[in-house]
This record gives sequence, structure tokens and C-alpha cells, in this order.
Amino acid sequence: MLNLLSNLKISVPDKIYIKDPESSDLGKRIIENSILLIEEIGFDSFTFKKLGVRIGSNESSIYRYFESKHKLLLYLTSWYWAWLEYQLVFATFNMPNKQEQLTKAIEVVTKTIKVDKTFSHINEVVLNRIIINEYSKSYLTKEVDSENKEGYFVVYKRLIMRLSEMIAGVSKDYEFPSSLASTIVEGALHQHFLKVHFSSITNCDKDVTPTDFFQNLTQNVLNL
Repeated sequence: MLNLLSNLKISVPDKIYIKDPESSDLGKRIIENSILLIEEIGFDSFTFKKLGVRIGSNESSIYRYFESKHKLLLYLTSWYWAWLEYQLVFATFNMPNKQEQLTKAIEVVTKTIKVDKTFSHINEVVLNRIIINEYSKSYLTKEVDSENKEGYFVVYKRLIMRLSEMIAGVSKDYEFPSSLASTIVEGALHQHFLKVHFSSITNCDKDVTPTDFFQNLTQNVLNL
């Protein structure tokens, strides 16, 4: 299976970057180490200067790939959503039962992430923690509407629509499939965050997962 997937490339909107980081060893080191550094010090404290020191390269070399750390965060989040979309499609492709397909899809977008050996330069577990803690910083900006028009969030919205279509396929009379789909995806991030940082205000713990909660919620909302 690893051999079959070895040539898989996760596509990120090309307007986000200046030079595709997947096109060179330096670019891949920028991505690999930016994930690890953001995990260590947080996005607010992260700078290209600090990243340059970490990878042993000039700060200016990083600017050849990304014009700002905001664009780098957009790249990382877009890559994550595209990777999760690939996981969803792969997991549900041969499932003819629509209800089982939806249940599996919810599992994929809400579960605790494990490392995918297909992408050796990206630690998906660490990236997932960055998404949980930092994702909102990619869109809670003054430029969100113009960036949306430029297509920066197209992968994220496409993932939501895939899940929305599965919800509509199970319950054609349900009026709010997109709202439910976005609530599941965003809510999963929030429940994972609460589980670690504010455990007193969530029922998710070592025994109850966000997947359990959102599968239960969806089944009750859709009367399945």
C-alpha cells in the first residue's frame, strides 16, 4: 500500500505560496521544521528568523517560498484539510450503505490523528495539534474575505461540502446539512482542545472520544 501511495501529492492552492515547498529538499525542510517549531513555541512567537536558525538557512531563503508566516500557516492548514479529505475519500470509497459511509466519515474528521508514513517530512500528529490550537488564526483576520475570494480556503470548504453531501444523502429532508457538517469539523477541534485544557466542561475524556459525541449527535439530529 505504501508503494501505491508513494507518488501521492497533497494539493494546496498555489496562490498561498511563492514557490512550491514540495519541489525541493529545502522546501520540505521548511515545512517539516515549521510544524515542529510552531508546536514548541506557538504561532505567535514563531518567526522566519527562528525557523532559519533551526534549519541552518538564511531567513531570506524562506521568503522565497512564503511571503509571510500567515501564508505559511495557510499552507499548513490547507495541507492538513487536503490530507484529511484524502483520508475521508479513501475510507468511504467502497461503502455502498450511505448511513455507514456517514458514520465512517465522521470518524475520519473527528478522530485522534495517527502518523501517516506516506509523507515522511510531515508529522501529522503534531500538525493536528497545531490545527487544534492555531487554526482560527488563519481566518480570524481583516483579510479573510479577500483571501476567501482568492481561493485560500477552497480545500477546507470542499471537505465540509463532502460531509454535507453525505448528510443530505442519508436524510434528504434535513434542512441544515452544511451547518451540521461545519459544526462537526469545527466542533471536533474544539472538543479535542477542551479535552486537554478545559476537561471540566466537556464529556470527552480517555473513554469518551469526540468521535463518540459527534456520531451520537448526528444520529439523534437525523433520527437515524
